[in-house]
Amino acid sequence: MEKWTTDNIPDLSGKTMLVTGANSGIGFETSLALAKKGAHVIMACRDHRKADEAKKRLTHVVPAARITLVTLDLADLDSVRKCVETVRQTNNKLDVLINNAGVMATPYSKTKQGFEMQIGTNYLGHYALTGLLLPLLLATPGSRIVSLSSLGANYGKLDLEDIMSEHKKYKTYDAYSQAKLANLVFAVELARKLEASRSDTMSIAVHPGGSPTNLQRTSGFLMARIITPLLSQAADKAALPSLLAATDPTVSNGSYWGPTGFMKLKGFPGPAAIPKQANDLAAASRLWELGEKLTGVNYSF
Repeated sequence: MEKWTTDNIPDLSGKTMLVTGANSGIGFETSLALAKKGAHVIMACRDHRKADEAKKRLTHVVPAARITLVTLDLADLDSVRKCVETVRQTNNKLDVLINNAGVMATPYSKTKQGFEMQIGTNYLGHYALTGLLLPLLLATPGSRIVSLSSLGANYGKLDLEDIMSEHKKYKTYDAYSQAKLANLVFAVELARKLEASRSDTMSIAVHPGGSPTNLQRTSGFLMARIITPLLSQAADKAALPSLLAATDPTVSNGSYWGPTGFMKLKGFPGPAAIPKQANDLAAASRLWELGEKLTGVNYSF
């Protein structure tokens, strides 16, 4: 594949695209690039004040941008349902959903519904959001669902007997890797289900490589000041896999994209290898059932 950049994004006039975690980092850069190409961008953010500030920054760069703000706290399923209700009341189509938001290596805590924070936010919140928005996506020809995973998924293990870390010592990075593996397994399984239903909606997974926006917040001095800059790229570059997956006409259902440069941590986006554990059909089925049971959201294809 050629060196893919934002110059490759086609005109997006008339397209409606929702980005979670859109007020900062990769989510903001994704929203900005989409707005520059004429898309109506729905910025779904937890903090309304920060979202409003992000909208002001974005429209300063793109004065004609069409931006809608919606409140979304993925750690609260009530907030997820309210967000979807707002989106469905004000839009009759949704061309792209980008499941970008996430938390990384946080100390042990729980979501409003009592789920471990990383699996609850990164996987269950997005599982519920996607399922509730699915009717709108299926009604939009050629729609896409883009799920952000991480290179951490390569080291992840789905502990489906204790996914909440209730009966073992909680380890922040193990929980993070599990949650991002769950994102990837979900994206691949969703692609299978969409194909089986003969829908033209696509499910695509991406990873951003190494990005300081999601590495520094809970890391120490050495990681933040020395290691991270060497192994990461700026947020606008880390957003490229998401943008490719959301807009490029050559992308196919079930594909996985990420940086192709040094250790797959940086560089131009291209096809990425799906780790073996993300193709475990039995585990994917159990994870999906767990999503249904814990969120109460059933997918209708």
